[in-house]
Amino acid sequence: MKPVVREQILTIIAEIPQGRVTTYGRIAAMTDGATPRLVARALRDLPTGHTLPWFRVITASRRLADHAGAQEQRERLVAEGVIFDAGGRVPLHSLWP
Repeated sequence: MKPVVREQILTIIAEIPQGRVTTYGRIAAMTDGATPRLVARALRDLPTGHTLPWFRVITASRRLADHAGAQEQRERLVAEGVIFDAGGRVPLHSLWP
């Protein structure tokens, strides 16, 4: 991944407001050439102790991705006031931008 694209991804993630979420695809669309998979890779490669709100990034289906941190992600989002329907989807009004 080009360093400039990685920097764009991380900058966008840092801007996601509390209580809102966005998708891997929406982040990718705001960059100069990233794909949703590259966004996921950038998140996966974050160093321990970082402060980026990684947990505010969800799938295009408005669900949490299946990964080891999914339970923590859900807990953090609920703590910020994000709600989930019975199918585990976040409502459209919670999407940013």
